Amino acid sequence: MASSSSLILQPLVLPSTTPRIAFSRLVFLPRSLSPRLRAVSLSTIAMAERTKLPHVLTVAGSDSGGGAGIQADIKACGAMGVYCSSVITAVTAQNTVGVQGVHPVPEAFIEEQLNSVLSDMEVDVVKTGMLPSPGVIKVLCDSLKRFPVKALVVDPVMVSTSGDTLSAPSTLSGYRDDLFGMADIVTPNLKEASALLGGMQLQTVSDMSLAAKSIHKFGPKNVLVKGGDLSGSSDAVDVFFDGETCYELHGSRVQTRNTHGTGCTLASCIAAELSKGSPMLEAVKAAKAFVENALHYSKSIELGSGPQGPFDHLFRLKSPPYNVAPGLKFQPDDLFLYAVTDSGMNSKWGRSMTDAVEAVIKGGATIVQLREKQMETREFIETATACMEICRLHKIPLLINDRVDVALACNADGVHVGQSDMQARTVRALLGPGKIIGVSCKTIAQAEQAWMDGADYIGCGGVFPTSTKKDNTTIGLEGLKEVCLASKLPVVAIGGIGIGNANLVLGTGVKNLKGVAVVSALFDRESVEGETKELRSVLERMLSSVSEGTVVL
Repeated sequence: MASSSSLILQPLVLPSTTPRIAFSRLVFLPRSLSPRLRAVSLSTIAMAERTKLPHVLTVAGSDSGGGAGIQADIKACGAMGVYCSSVITAVTAQNTVGVQGVHPVPEAFIEEQLNSVLSDMEVDVVKTGMLPSPGVIKVLCDSLKRFPVKALVVDPVMVSTSGDTLSAPSTLSGYRDDLFGMADIVTPNLKEASALLGGMQLQTVSDMSLAAKSIHKFGPKNVLVKGGDLSGSSDAVDVFFDGETCYELHGSRVQTRNTHGTGCTLASCIAAELSKGSPMLEAVKAAKAFVENALHYSKSIELGSGPQGPFDHLFRLKSPPYNVAPGLKFQPDDLFLYAVTDSGMNSKWGRSMTDAVEAVIKGGATIVQLREKQMETREFIETATACMEICRLHKIPLLINDRVDVALACNADGVHVGQSDMQARTVRALLGPGKIIGVSCKTIAQAEQAWMDGADYIGCGGVFPTSTKKDNTTIGLEGLKEVCLASKLPVVAIGGIGIGNANLVLGTGVKNLKGVAVVSALFDRESVEGETKELRSVLERMLSSVSEGTVVL
């Protein structure tokens, strides 16, 4: 038999979620195949295993200083984990002092670049920056009609950060009349929004909201007016309008001279997230978080003698906690069966925290939070690190209650904080954009603040009375439903929930209520694994009856 086949070592292409370690696999092909058929067979195998890489095309100018333009776009997309190709519309001579010269690329050659990339490389999202003339805008619009993409992000670059003009005034009509109608989102700063609206003064957040609504009338599906230059604001406030609702997005204002290229970077990060399939608002929030963190970690960089320096897009490669393995990407369905450990209960039943975590995962928990009030910090870090290894093995997210320091030390997937703990926006600044942040909330106002601060989910309760927290005010099922209906974030219910009443919680039927968080009903029992299996079975039956519209309480 061995003489009738040949052994070929074929590179193995792994799914995008698999760590990029070099693997090969063995492919057996009959020796009787002709060389041509053997080549075709190997080509077919390679095509079947092909992994699609999210792809952003930036259409923008080149910045010789490397801080903005296509250089910023490529670095930002790389930092967000997507591929970025480029079409250069102009070559600039600039540095930290300003722009010394602009050399537009001929429109015919811009068209040739667009055709080359769009006709061959399966572009998901196009992001635009400097478009120096109405003719360039027309060339781009025509190309996008011939080669449609999933999304178009338009950053209407008109003036550089240093105040130098980068496009002709006549491009305003090209944006308004042609390009905006094709855009999924446009991202003007205050000066650009003012120019687009005929010189309208933007001095308050209310002015920004009005501007967003006015620009939306030009045709884009979404508008983000950036308020980084808004005077008198202690926060970095942007206004997002989706055609129905205006959202104020607050972030920390980082005091630094290194702000050159923030607008390019923000738009590119939005494009990168869209290319990965993120919804628009989530993409905008992720992009804003990235820029805020990049500015924070780059605030002391000294490069150039001018008033505005560049920042480091690749800060994650150098600065803790970014030089460690990434955590699991948060999915709202992870909240389905949320297990919260309790050291007192574990001690009562003679089990370690690692034993409890392993048992609850085997029983079907979808996310685990370590709540520890008794251990010394060093012991907690060692225990949490061991729990992380268990959770990584089963691909279950692990969060730490309150302790950001412990989460950083063990590279946990995130942190859950209460109303009296560190603010979510501060936690985000410390952990970075890739980690999961949850916030305990009882009221609509608290849920709104959690969303504005960049949390990923809220824990709402206590729904029922519980023995794990003294003097904990309960909100009941109606209070839970009220907060869920108002929350822009996914919700997990917590407080006194167990096998006997979990069906009442899921029976509220609120779409963004994703699951239940449980303490005593799992860990104050002899068999953690058995109780978890039983509760998961109850939840799954309830979920099935809700989806079929035949809920029985």
